[in-house]
Parts: sequence; structure tokens; C-alpha cells
Amino acid sequence: MKRKSDTTRPTGEVPKRKRHPGWRRLGIFLLVLVVLLVIGRLFLPMFVRDYVNRTLDKNPMYDGTIGDVRIHLWRGAYSIEEVKINKTAGSVPVPFFAGKRVDFAIEWKALWNRRIVGRVHMLEPELNFVDAPDEDDSQSGTGAPWLEMIKDLFPFKINSAVIENGSIHFRAYQMARPVDVYISKVEGKIDNLGNIRDETTPLVSTVEAKGLVMDHAKFEYKMTLDPFAYRPTFHMALQLLGLDVTRINDLALAYGRFDFKRGYFDLVLETDVQEGLISGYAKPLFRNLKVFSITEDIEEGNVLHFFWQALVGGVTFVFKNHQRDQFGTLIPFSGDATGATSADIFATLGNILRNAFIRAYLPRLEGGQQAVGNLNFEPPEFTDPISAGDGEQQQETYEYEEFDL
Repeated sequence: MKRKSDTTRPTGEVPKRKRHPGWRRLGIFLLVLVVLLVIGRLFLPMFVRDYVNRTLDKNPMYDGTIGDVRIHLWRGAYSIEEVKINKTAGSVPVPFFAGKRVDFAIEWKALWNRRIVGRVHMLEPELNFVDAPDEDDSQSGTGAPWLEMIKDLFPFKINSAVIENGSIHFRAYQMARPVDVYISKVEGKIDNLGNIRDETTPLVSTVEAKGLVMDHAKFEYKMTLDPFAYRPTFHMALQLLGLDVTRINDLALAYGRFDFKRGYFDLVLETDVQEGLISGYAKPLFRNLKVFSITEDIEEGNVLHFFWQALVGGVTFVFKNHQRDQFGTLIPFSGDATGATSADIFATLGNILRNAFIRAYLPRLEGGQQAVGNLNFEPPEFTDPISAGDGEQQQETYEYEEFDL
């Protein structure tokens, strides 16, 4: 008879638990994953920076440089510091675009509409347009694939954009007196480019901007547009009020061969574009304008310049509205977005006479164009010093009526 093996344990001995190698492997896997994620997060800005540089270098006309790249995973965004885009041809001394920071982020409020779209925020962006006799030394930004570049930089469709403290410059360096006319302190926004709210109105997207021309004159710009139209379709209006024309004498001398002694400039422009067909008008108005001064112009010693100044000054004096002390006109224009746009010269000349002898134009919309949307330019009160004689100054207050779009 075989003896059964004694499998009983001594009294008081605790039984050993079986080991579970699966849990141990899972723990090791999670630990390795965390380490890889930390390492990836540390090196991600370097990889993104390299990708952004390669994307900017795809453009043969412009070369880009950037600073640090910061990743913000918690809000689905990344930002690029110190962006500069320079023209490769010619010797343009300023970048076409420069910005302190450009931020690409997911627009979280769009998730309520079940859409994943992006948002761009630009801090202190600067655009520089340069005019020069040589095409290589000029700079307009045309012909470059900017939209494709933005698509490459962010994987989602851009639905909105914000501009904070921007500036736009028009420069001409190769003139006798270098030209720099600019809009500073630009605040702007673009909204609903993807129509994520499923609006049924034709012009679903809005663009708004405001700033100061030459650091003092108020500038406003508003537009409504259809981003899905096959051909350009939008309604646009801008208003400039109270520009001291002596601050743009470099521009007047470079392109008009005359300068201003005093005066203020207002501009209203409205354009309606339907499937590429353009109609609109521009209304330039000069108040308290003085172009010719015998004592000042004769001191320059240029006979041709003296007579040209006298001619321009004489024409503006004869055809100004003396009651309002204003020279101006309304310039209607029309055309096609893909071709040339022409102005109605005869209507322009007729409107000079209308402003002078019938009724002075006001710096507001004429109301002839189709009003779209619910956009308003608020009517400011502008007070400026005007000359009341030799050396005397007086204050005149101009009240502008409401500017509606």
C-alpha cells in the first residue's frame, strides 16, 4: 500500500499568492509610454520648428525665418515666435511680413456646431509693400501661394483670425525723399470663414479692421463676403477721417510732384462685387487745403516746380466749395475682378463741379450701393486747427453723420 504524499502545510504557514506577470508587463509598458511621451514632448518643438522652416522654404519667391516654437497641447495649439518672410530677389530692405508671434489653435466654440476648425492669432504683425522702378526691388506679395502655406502650417481649416496691434506700410526707398505711408495700431478680425453656424445669407463671413493712418487719422474697414462663391462676391466699405496732408508730403512729391502747405483729407470707398463684377465709388475730400504759397515755393528755386504748384493750387482754389472750404469729387468705377477696372472720367469731372457749385459731399456712404449686413461706422466728432489768416489759428468742429454698411 502506497503512502499518500503529505500535502498539508505546517500550522500557521501563510499560503503564497500566485504571481500575475500580465500586470507587471502592463506596468512596464505604461512606464515606457510615459517616458516616450515626455521625451517626445521635449523634442516636439524642435520637430515642429524644422517642419515650419521647410514649409516656408517651399516658396521660391520668399524666404522665411522664425524664432522659438511653443507647443500648447492643453488647448490644441502651437505658436511661432519672431516670424519674418523676406523676398529672395532684389534688395528689399524690409521683410514682406514680420510678426512677434503667430498662434494656430483649435477654435473650441466651433465644437458646439460639431465642427473642428482652426483660429489664427497674430500679435504685432507688420506688412510692407514696396514700390521701386525695378520689379526685383519692389514688393507686393502677389504670385505667392500664401493660402497653401497656411494650410500646410495647420491641419484644420481656418475659420477665424485676429490681428492685434498690427501695421501696414507703403514704402518707396528709391525716391529723392523716401516714402513711408502707414496704418498703425491695426486691430482686426475675420469671422465665420467656414460658415460653421450654417447661416443662409449670401455673405456669411465678416472682416473688420480699424487703425490710425500716420498715427493720428481714424481708419475703419468692414466687409461681408461669400467664401464659397465660385467668383469673388463681397461688399466692402472703408472710411478715413482727418488725415493731416502735410504728413504725406513725401508721397505727394514722389507721385504728384507737388506738396501740401496745410489741409485735411477724408476718404470714403464702397465696392459691391457680385460674381466678379465690380461696381463702386471712391470719394476723396480735401478740407482747408492749401497747395501753393508764393513765398515758400519760390524759395525752392525750381521754376518748373513753382509753376506746377501754382497750377495745382489754382485749380483746387477755383473748383472748391468755398462755403465749406472743401475740394473733392466722387469717382464711380466698374469692371471685372479678373480684368481691368475703369473709372468714369466724365462723371468724376462732373462731380468736381457738383461739389464746388451745387452741394459739398460729406464723408459718408452715398446709399446707392446695396446695403448688406448690419455693420455701422460710428459718426465721430473731429476737431482740428485750421488757418484763419497769416499765422492765426482757430478751431472748427466737423460732425460726421453715421456711416452705415
